Amino acid sequence: MHKNKPAHTGGETKKKLIGIIKVTPKPLGFVVTDKSKEDVIVFKENLNCALDKDEVEVEIIGKDRDKKKGRITRIIKRNKTKFVGTLEKSGSGLVFKPNDFKFYRNVDILVFPKDIKSSLPVQAGTKVFVEIENWTNPNLNPKGKIISVIGKKGEHETEMQSILLDKGIVYNFPAEVEKEAEKVADEFESQQEKSSTKKVWPSEAREPEDFQRRSFFLVGSDRRDFRNIITFTIDPADAKDFDDALSYEDIGDNKIRVGVHIADVSHFVRPGTSLDKEALKRSFSTYLVDRTIPMLPEVLSNGLCSLMPNVDRFAFSAVFDIEKSTGKILDRWFGKTIINSNKRFSYEEAQEILTSPLTPLLNAGEGKHFSHSDNLSVSLPSPASRGRAGDEVFKVPLSELNRIANIYRAENKKNGAIEFETDEIRFELDSQGKPIKIYKKPRLDTMKMIEEWMLLANREVAKFISDKVGKKGGASIFRIHNLPKMERIEELAIFVRALGHELPIKNGEVSAKDINILLKQIEGHASESLIKTAAVRSMSKAAYSTKNIGHFGLAFQYYTHFTSPIRRYPDLMVHRILERYLKNEPIPKNEFSRFEKIAQEASEKEITIQEAERDSIKYKQIEFMQDKVGQEFKVVISGVTEWGMYVEDPDTKVEGLVRIKDLGDDYYRLDQKNYCIVGERTKKKFSLGDSIRVRLAAADLDRKTLDFKLV
Repeated sequence: MHKNKPAHTGGETKKKLIGIIKVTPKPLGFVVTDKSKEDVIVFKENLNCALDKDEVEVEIIGKDRDKKKGRITRIIKRNKTKFVGTLEKSGSGLVFKPNDFKFYRNVDILVFPKDIKSSLPVQAGTKVFVEIENWTNPNLNPKGKIISVIGKKGEHETEMQSILLDKGIVYNFPAEVEKEAEKVADEFESQQEKSSTKKVWPSEAREPEDFQRRSFFLVGSDRRDFRNIITFTIDPADAKDFDDALSYEDIGDNKIRVGVHIADVSHFVRPGTSLDKEALKRSFSTYLVDRTIPMLPEVLSNGLCSLMPNVDRFAFSAVFDIEKSTGKILDRWFGKTIINSNKRFSYEEAQEILTSPLTPLLNAGEGKHFSHSDNLSVSLPSPASRGRAGDEVFKVPLSELNRIANIYRAENKKNGAIEFETDEIRFELDSQGKPIKIYKKPRLDTMKMIEEWMLLANREVAKFISDKVGKKGGASIFRIHNLPKMERIEELAIFVRALGHELPIKNGEVSAKDINILLKQIEGHASESLIKTAAVRSMSKAAYSTKNIGHFGLAFQYYTHFTSPIRRYPDLMVHRILERYLKNEPIPKNEFSRFEKIAQEASEKEITIQEAERDSIKYKQIEFMQDKVGQEFKVVISGVTEWGMYVEDPDTKVEGLVRIKDLGDDYYRLDQKNYCIVGERTKKKFSLGDSIRVRLAAADLDRKTLDFKLV
């Protein structure tokens, strides 16, 4: 006798899976699970109060266009319960409309805290921060309470604060953290004064030995003194937190000694302190279009830790003896140092010296004396005379460091490093924070030079630590970059082919060499920016991990982050780990899991911060375009969909949509295979990469969208 078998659809009906749901503004959900290669689609009626990035249980209820269709049966964990949005009128009262259009319901406000209602205007058009209560009934709006009032919608400060709050990024430091930072700085300055650290310049000195008496904490210290070596920083013009400096010394016999000196944050931020806990919580500094939200209080980030010019500073250094003619590394040394930067360059200032006809200055000018070898010495200008008159002395160091950096860049490329150089945009803001200009950040040789020396230091530190880990069974934090996923590379190859280029794929993989060949081929083409952006998006996301798998994009077997401890917590951890290995101190196994947790949380936090930074850029782009409705623009088609084509202004990187329904002269359909939209009657074609003229029809700051129409 046979038992009746239950009916089923596709073999998986009623099966339950656990995963993370991604919700679109439609709203439509897609549940990503570890146990299924394909997403589970969830329509609006089956969301059951699930919100974007919640951890959910989904029940498979059938198929929809060859996709698994599901229903949310349980919300395991909310991604977040606090949201930024705007109060809007609803009948005689107010409702809360979240900024995030993936939050597909308005929120009924239950609680107006008395202190907020009495002290600040809470009315329609006010942006607020709201916490929702436990929402379980999909037929009713969620309910929430106002935590804080941000300000009037549309005002610059309100919008920037909204972006930070929405991503959980806190601007101000807790009072106890600020107090602890001040105490660290005060105690250090007090010790410095006791050590008689007055700066001595040649005009005041009688003998060269006097310079050795300018040390603080040098008696009994194991810090190596680099204050008598040419040292400088090169950073953006508006930078205040100087993480890194370079020193240059010609030591004769076709050898130079280059120091990559990194702010010794670990000396001031000790494990387990309030400062350390807050830095871990933040993990990174955040850079919006108009401000920096530092990882460390400014008394440290812009003060005591920052490698400012003309002051003694503690550093953790990677020092390389290099064959001058070839760039070959002959020896390396890692350790704690003391430096005194002679010059703070902006990238533009250093570039001007590189490209100017300045004559290298040797044995000339008033200033501090530096012996580089038995046969080469230079003099640096005193603080009072610093400026263009003293720039000649930096000509040789800058030129040599740039020349060798070019050697390293060529070697890295030969070894498979991918040269992604996508456009970055910057804003010029007026006194009210309104954008009055958008421009591309120039890519200068000095930027590439600094990048190469930082890459070298990061790689060599990773090599050293990996060797120690292998011998001692220890642990560290690495910066890793996995191979791109096969499906993404296949999509990229199709995309590239539609634009008239080829990207070879062998056995489901692509070589870095072939990617570089493609990037070289598209230089100067109208599609260059599109292909570069698509190539970057096809790559795996770089991350932090205790498991070293190498770095695909850089073609490095060993890589870590060592060079930015003022603004990245993983770098601070690497400093601490490196110091322990240098001292041959064992790292207990019970710390391994802590390192991995820090690495994982930093990787997640990095994504959140990048989203905030992109949101601030997007907001200012739309705001910049608001007063340009009706104006015409020459744009490039950057994407095609069933509902229209996305277009981008090559100069400002502003992107918007031309809707299919607005094309008017024909019925257009999407040719997905060839990345184009085709008119059925006229056969008129709009292809990816085409240049077209459009008129701006609308700029919606709330949705951060632009609508264009063909001219």
